Amino acid sequence: MIRALLIDLSGTLHIGSNPTPSAVKALQRLRDAGIPFRFCSNTSKESTDSLTERLRSMCFDVRSDGPGRELWTSIGAVTAALHKFGLNRPYYLLSDSARKEVEAGLAPRAAGGSDAHDAVVIGLDPPSFDYAHLNEAFRLLTGEARGVSGPGAAPRTRARLIATHQAKYIEGTAPPGLSLGPGPFVAALEYASGAQAHVVGKPSAEFFQMVIDDLGPTASGDGVIAVVGDDVDADLGGGAVQLGLWRVLVKTGKYRSGDEQKAGTVPPDEIADSFADFVDALLVQHTPKSA
Repeated sequence: MIRALLIDLSGTLHIGSNPTPSAVKALQRLRDAGIPFRFCSNTSKESTDSLTERLRSMCFDVRSDGPGRELWTSIGAVTAALHKFGLNRPYYLLSDSARKEVEAGLAPRAAGGSDAHDAVVIGLDPPSFDYAHLNEAFRLLTGEARGVSGPGAAPRTRARLIATHQAKYIEGTAPPGLSLGPGPFVAALEYASGAQAHVVGKPSAEFFQMVIDDLGPTASGDGVIAVVGDDVDADLGGGAVQLGLWRVLVKTGKYRSGDEQKAGTVPPDEIADSFADFVDALLVQHTPKSA
């Protein structure tokens, strides 16, 4: 029995500005049935507030009142990571709205403090993936941007690499179909600099556990917590496997035939044609049998 849900957004509930078939109604049926859920998104092209409004414009009921918060994003997790590592001067490869959300959560910089960047934060922001931006990030990660190098030079201070997620590709509408995600650009910076990215979004166990903890007593009781997504690796891999979540793959969004059988992939526990089809089956299990 499933007692709570962690639900992916892009590709699962919607593609671009269009809900997947019957997803709006399915989400309302979940709410009416009293099954607790949280939205878990790796979307990093926009702020959490912007994403909330975009979902509401598609008629999804996303609530920001009451106990806990329903929408959790990798952008929201960036600020927590910066606090954790004591970093306060990031170099951003992020959209303006995403950057402003992160900045709002950081402490004001002390007057006369250093202007040197202590972190590189990378999400999905195609305009930032040109040579000039990526080379500046590389130079910060290697310490080359911080003074003279060479024999006899003082040890260089390297910026820390923080990635919202490492998805290889995304499903989009302009152009339609698959397009590069931030993962290849994160990998390029890791390869060139020798740095290892700290990934704050899905499928890290840290991200999932943070959301599960927020569910609190509403998700207590018998049964499992399920995660639903269209990417068998970026949504259902890593931490989802480590934490023993029930992993549900939907055949919408970036899903392509045979994804669940790819080499190196842990097959999902359940496969559904769409989010709405999954909810249909779930609610049958939750419907009390008549005497």
